[in-house]
Amino acid sequence: MLPILALSFAVAAALTLLIIRSSHLHGALSADHDLSGPQKFHSQPVPRIGGMAIFGGFVVGMGLLAWRYPPMREMAGLLLVCSLPAFASGVVEDLTKRVSPLRRMLATLLAAGLGAWLLGAQIKATAIPGLDAIAATSLGGCLLALLVVSGVSNSINIIDGMNGLASMCSAIMLAGLAYVAIQAGDSLVAAMAIAVIGAVLGFFMWNYPFGLIFLGDGGAYFLGFMLSELAILLLVRNPDVSPMFPLLLCAYPVWETVFSMYRRKVVRGRPVGMPDGIHLHSLIYRRLMRWALGSKDAAVLTRRNALTAPYLWVLCSLSVVPATIWWDDTVMLQVILGLFVVCYVLLYRRVVRFRTPRWMVLNSRVPATPPVARSE
Repeated sequence: MLPILALSFAVAAALTLLIIRSSHLHGALSADHDLSGPQKFHSQPVPRIGGMAIFGGFVVGMGLLAWRYPPMREMAGLLLVCSLPAFASGVVEDLTKRVSPLRRMLATLLAAGLGAWLLGAQIKATAIPGLDAIAATSLGGCLLALLVVSGVSNSINIIDGMNGLASMCSAIMLAGLAYVAIQAGDSLVAAMAIAVIGAVLGFFMWNYPFGLIFLGDGGAYFLGFMLSELAILLLVRNPDVSPMFPLLLCAYPVWETVFSMYRRKVVRGRPVGMPDGIHLHSLIYRRLMRWALGSKDAAVLTRRNALTAPYLWVLCSLSVVPATIWWDDTVMLQVILGLFVVCYVLLYRRVVRFRTPRWMVLNSRVPATPPVARSE
């Protein structure tokens, strides 16, 4: 599997560099020129079609997989076909800025539907009271798969707010998925996950820390689809894997999405789809990077951006690591998931109220509780 990882990485890295170097030719179409949105932290237009490089790296990796392991050829090809609607809708949005969230969601649902039909990627068990009865039916299993794939795809898009955040978190979660697939003896799912990891890392080396290129909706939706679809396939093909494993594996982006919906609708009385600037990564950027407050220098803002993502990589790993350890123990996974949610809420509560633990603040010489006039 190492050659697949290396080839996917090399192709994605080369394609990413090509996109960056040729940005003067396509920048008017592909660059993110919006510098003032609630989740915009860059200081100049940046290409946002990095997902195309990731997709290209994955395609070449799948080609090598099909060539070296002919029995895997059909599944690899079908997975690639199923991913196209989700990926294409995101890329079109990246280029035109005219694809509504509803249309992107419908495209992702179409991709999930193709997966349920062509690959049999349906959720047969959930270990969640009340949902197992729904999952027991063919229609119910298909509907749950559609819900999960569209939800995870959207969650990756939501956390795509800092250099290296969504891409490295996706790589961490896919690495956990590949590890458990190997433990379960599923070399197909492991190989496909490794191909995506290689492509993501090839993009990551140009995205982090300087933000020379962005993941874009195409990349975010593609990674979300691959992560959720491979997780469902792992469950379908390996009954020993707990149905709670994928949920804990993706706990950070999924709970970030659920919590954001609650915060917008219940707490603030706004539409759940309206963007805001108070995601956890946004708060960490604004309130833990104290040394850069007030600075408008591009180099300082870029460094501040880059120093934000590692906090969330650690948070993501706090669910991925135990998920890979107790991947076949449903009760333990449920307990850890509950602890993760509680810890997330407590951390968010402290950060949003300017009570961040001093050890988390980058500049400890600045008081942990600033005066009210400095609140954002």
